[in-house]
Amino acid sequence: MTETSDRSADSEAQGAPRSRLHRLMRYIPMIAPVLLWVVPCWILLHTGQHWPLPVTLIGTTLFALGLVGMPLAMVRGHGRRQQDQAAIVGDTLLGSVWILFTWSVLLVPLRLALTVAGVGDGQGRARFVTWAVLGVTAVVLAWGYAEARRVPRVRRLDVQLPRLGAGLDGTRVVLITDTHYGPLDRARWSARVCETVNTLEADLVCHTGDIADGTAERRRAQAAPLGTVRASRARVYVTGNHEYYSEAQGWVDLMDELGWEPLRNRHLLLERDGDTLVIAGVDDVTAESSGLAGHRAHLAGALHGADPDDPVLLLAHQPKFIDRATAHGVDLQLSGHTHGGQIWPFHHLVRLDQPALSGLSRHGTRTLLYTSRGTGFWGPPFRVFAPSEITLLVLRSPQRSTSS
Repeated sequence: MTETSDRSADSEAQGAPRSRLHRLMRYIPMIAPVLLWVVPCWILLHTGQHWPLPVTLIGTTLFALGLVGMPLAMVRGHGRRQQDQAAIVGDTLLGSVWILFTWSVLLVPLRLALTVAGVGDGQGRARFVTWAVLGVTAVVLAWGYAEARRVPRVRRLDVQLPRLGAGLDGTRVVLITDTHYGPLDRARWSARVCETVNTLEADLVCHTGDIADGTAERRRAQAAPLGTVRASRARVYVTGNHEYYSEAQGWVDLMDELGWEPLRNRHLLLERDGDTLVIAGVDDVTAESSGLAGHRAHLAGALHGADPDDPVLLLAHQPKFIDRATAHGVDLQLSGHTHGGQIWPFHHLVRLDQPALSGLSRHGTRTLLYTSRGTGFWGPPFRVFAPSEITLLVLRSPQRSTSS
């Protein structure tokens, strides 16, 4: 067998498990809702609690209605009809049952601990765990809802870029992302976020996509406060994957109308005291499959004409674009998309798809990646152990540090 055929055989062998994995992934949307509703139903109602028959019947019926109703509401809310009330119901049920499922599973060992400690009888321990799960779930839901709906706290950090000239030391970059204006009207929240941004005296304000769920015309009132954001040098924006579910070009046009510069595979220059910083942006990686003419992630095009000796700040919605950024010698990539997992412990699944969850990370010898946990929330109106943020990054030059 030739070397070429050996490689071909190896590729086929590697491809077989991958194709099986892809086939399995197709069934997750069908399997996940069943697990989310059946597991807590079984743990809370049918594992030795011996509830009165009416309680068992009513509880089981409610779980069954949730199992049927949640997918139907999600389809009506996020499908072709895009009915906002249905989306609110479906999203809220999804977040609620995820939290209930999580704590139902996590508190199962409590029952074993009570058994080992000799506390109560079997029925008493089972009922205690049920009430504990319901109590913890209620507290987490209330806290998570408050966290999702509040104006994000400002997260501040200094970022040293070795190639940044002394003239640009102290450049203030504010990052907002994943605002996800949607079925819940958050026009007032949007205005308060923009007011907070304006207190930060930014040189550059960036929005790295996922502005909303819905078309620009449909969410215009919620997005309108973005037009009030102030920056001394520029306000720049790149598309996220959710724009490509909702007429992305409409969002590009609206952001342009509001005074933001859409960096669609292009760059602009930020200059001060003889030093230059290249501010580049690319469309989201899902753009090419959207079918929209001219929409794709093209980093070489974004950097075309830029001086290779100048440092580059890149806006790219998804952290996984970092491989391409590293290959092109980008100094700092700003991203969102992950929401920090949004509802713990979902972050474990996010890490299967993305190289970073939140915060600053280094990739290769030069490139830094800052991943925001997001300013808003997607879908379920809850944030659990993944607080939202408005980010202020102060860029630092090592030359300035040495001379001072």
